[in-house]
Amino acid sequence: MTMSYYTLGNSGLRVSRLAMGTMTFGTEWGWGADRDTARTMFDAYVEAGGNFFDTADLYTGGTAETWLGEFVAERGLRDKAVIATKFTMNSNPGNPNAGGNGRKNIMRAVDASLKRLGTDYIDLYLMHIWDKLTPAEEVLRTLDDLVRAGKIRHLGLSDVPAWYAGRAQAIAELRGYEPISALQLEYSLAERAIEHEFVPFGTRHGAGIMVWSPLASGLLSGKYRPVQAGNAGRLDGFRNTTHPGFQKFTEHNWTVVAELEKVAAELGRGMAQVALNWVATQPGIATVILGATRLSQLQDNLAALDFSIPPALRQRLDKVSGTPAPFPHSYFGPEIQVRVAGGVVTGDKPSGYALPVVVEGEAVAISSN
Repeated sequence: MTMSYYTLGNSGLRVSRLAMGTMTFGTEWGWGADRDTARTMFDAYVEAGGNFFDTADLYTGGTAETWLGEFVAERGLRDKAVIATKFTMNSNPGNPNAGGNGRKNIMRAVDASLKRLGTDYIDLYLMHIWDKLTPAEEVLRTLDDLVRAGKIRHLGLSDVPAWYAGRAQAIAELRGYEPISALQLEYSLAERAIEHEFVPFGTRHGAGIMVWSPLASGLLSGKYRPVQAGNAGRLDGFRNTTHPGFQKFTEHNWTVVAELEKVAAELGRGMAQVALNWVATQPGIATVILGATRLSQLQDNLAALDFSIPPALRQRLDKVSGTPAPFPHSYFGPEIQVRVAGGVVTGDKPSGYALPVVVEGEAVAISSN
């Protein structure tokens, strides 16, 4: 495939549309990839043109960051690689200040991540999850200090309420802090909640969305069925979990899987490729994080943007995966908005008002030879 690069949010940071997730680097959690497999997948991603790597201090007890840093250094890719990592999670039971989003923990966490990654700066540093306690002002001021100190280049938020993201961006704008360039959120044909708040916020206020779990923890890969014997994969181990991120076995989702299988067959593509393609080409999406435990999985995923989904088939996927808009979003559809506009066609800007900026073509010669 030919990898293309686009700026992340309103920043000047160019990232590939498919990012490499490293939560599978290491087997400390009872699943994942060993070092040789992780290195092979890393090499394949780089050779395909990928430049965006996502990790976190929590992942596999620090192994993910350590291996990623070593792989990048061994190939001399630090200037080319865009490294994103995250803070918030506590790895020191009994110490409440070894986790969360307070200044004390952020300063501790960033130095620990820099050491494991073997680098003196992080391209994108994200708050991993809202802790419900720390004021946004403290988080933004601390991250801005880290930008000014040269330890991080850009910042983002992962798994936060939309109102918090909006407040954080407003604080950054009003106080002259480094703005939020990215939102890292779950999104897939099985989980479309971000479309109501986060996508409009991101597109209007300069935060590109980095998608995690685009295959719904593997549900959309096709290996799971409503009734099956044996263990098809990692998600089977969470069939009875209370973890909200793994509660994927629902009647709605099985209907989505069935329609996805039909669409994929008509396209002559794998279910995972179609699901990834759908996510990557939705409004507001900057990049999609790929998670794999085998080279064959990664190679299959890297081909997800080598085709287009025809409008008629996309419409089928949109329809089967859609859910009723929650209040107050049910009031923002045409049924009510047409009355607001007085019954006449009213829009933001006419079609073609702002053309996309894409740099491509042959470079001009600067030598007379």
